Amino acid sequence: MIIHVDMDAFFASVEQLDHPELRGKPVMVAGMEARGVVAAASYEARRFGVHSAMPVFQARQKCPLGIFVPPRRSRYHEVSQQVMAVLASFTPVIEPISIDEAFLDVTGCGTLFGTPREMGMKIKERISSETGLTCSVGIAPLKFLAKIASDMNKPDGLTCIAPVDVDAFIRTLAVRKISGVGPHTAAVLEKMGILTLGDVRAVSREILVNRLGKYGHRLFDLSRGIDRSSVVVARPVKSISAEETLAVDITDRESLKKILLRQSEDVGRQLRQNGCKARTVVLKVKYYDFQQQTRQKKLSDPTFASEKLFEAAATLLDDFPLKKPVRLIGVGVTDLASPGHARQMDLFAVDDRKRTEKWEKVDTTVDAITDKFGNNAIKKAGITSDSSRQS
Repeated sequence: MIIHVDMDAFFASVEQLDHPELRGKPVMVAGMEARGVVAAASYEARRFGVHSAMPVFQARQKCPLGIFVPPRRSRYHEVSQQVMAVLASFTPVIEPISIDEAFLDVTGCGTLFGTPREMGMKIKERISSETGLTCSVGIAPLKFLAKIASDMNKPDGLTCIAPVDVDAFIRTLAVRKISGVGPHTAAVLEKMGILTLGDVRAVSREILVNRLGKYGHRLFDLSRGIDRSSVVVARPVKSISAEETLAVDITDRESLKKILLRQSEDVGRQLRQNGCKARTVVLKVKYYDFQQQTRQKKLSDPTFASEKLFEAAATLLDDFPLKKPVRLIGVGVTDLASPGHARQMDLFAVDDRKRTEKWEKVDTTVDAITDKFGNNAIKKAGITSDSSRQS
């Protein structure tokens, strides 16, 4: 049996948890600039038709009395780690899909935690008691059905599709609810007279593949209760990045570097939270005409020091011609290593290494203060709020 756990309106719920005055009110986590979009909407806001990825100006039109709050990535990551730790206490076979949802294969765990439904209830209770948040749980013998089930009784729901009920459930399941069936595919299927997975059974595999390409194979199998996808245990993080779409196009390098400094702080903190150091820094620039360029720089020593990441990113930016206004800019790191990973010593770079270690100690101290007193408790010089930021 497979369980899909999906946190309810995660970002917005965290804000309501941390700020009791927001509870019961329409809350939207969003960037507030001209091109800002809604990252998450509370269920109170969803009643007005607001949803994630909706432009802020549209959200304001639909919900004039809505409360907009800026995103706090580090806080969401912190709560996500708490949730994943709860899930890991039930089974080691976990596949996180995003910061707020994951699949669990609980086959064979019954002797420890009871039936799958009982296990789902225990997961909900643990998450609620340890984070103060609610989640919705879907349980089924097939992975794709578990995800659909978790969405059936939101928020704070639990839906279990028993093996004996799978066939009947599939027959009436609308194809639009299946992952991979977007508006275009749904329109093609509707023209073929296909509205449910039961309808798919009346069509040959060859016809489906002819109309839908490779996805036709998967749809054919799903209609017959065959899902070859399994829960894949998460692999180590291979890259980390932060990027922003600017409220207005920018050509001034110094303005762009201020954004890079803030992004480098974000990436550095994520590295430290994941227990990693980076060997390579990547700069991404997208111009006003949507043309995109990237550059990368190899570091002399792996590091999680935000200052060293910024220095590399700023150097890369200096190499860009910037003949066109910039619409988006971002910093990323790859080629990650654990802090204790062996490295080649360079006798001519002792001073630089000492400077890097100094900045790493500073960042570790800042993280500890931030974790205890909040994101605004301490900031490095040069990092200020910027109206050009978009989450």
